[in-house]
Amino acid sequence: QAQLVQSGGGLVQAGGSLTLSCAASGNFYRINAMGWYRQAPGKQREFVSSITSDGSTNYADSVKDRFTISRDTVKNTVYLQMNILKPADTAVYYCNTDFSFGASWYTEDATFWGQGTQVTVSS
Repeated sequence: QAQLVQSGGGLVQAGGSLTLSCAASGNFYRINAMGWYRQAPGKQREFVSSITSDGSTNYADSVKDRFTISRDTVKNTVYLQMNILKPADTAVYYCNTDFSFGASWYTEDATFWGQGTQVTVSS
């Protein structure tokens, strides 16, 4: 019914920048919110940032003032601009999107995950 395709990621030195993207496609009624999570080795998956349909944004304290989330509503794509990267940012980053399926008279919500992309920050 829907899928998320991620691009970006890679290897960068501390202090550098990377941009991730995630494009949503499929047979959905609307997108309620899009966001990013990450999972480092030996750690649980954690919230990074999100943006809602009205443009409201949220950031984890660990990335606030360094990362910026944005969206392209025409392309159904969310971006994560990551600046001043630190080794602690090393993780697999996952796109997450909350969809509504159905029609205006009846919808059901579901969350889909992207395939993940590796971000490695060297010291």
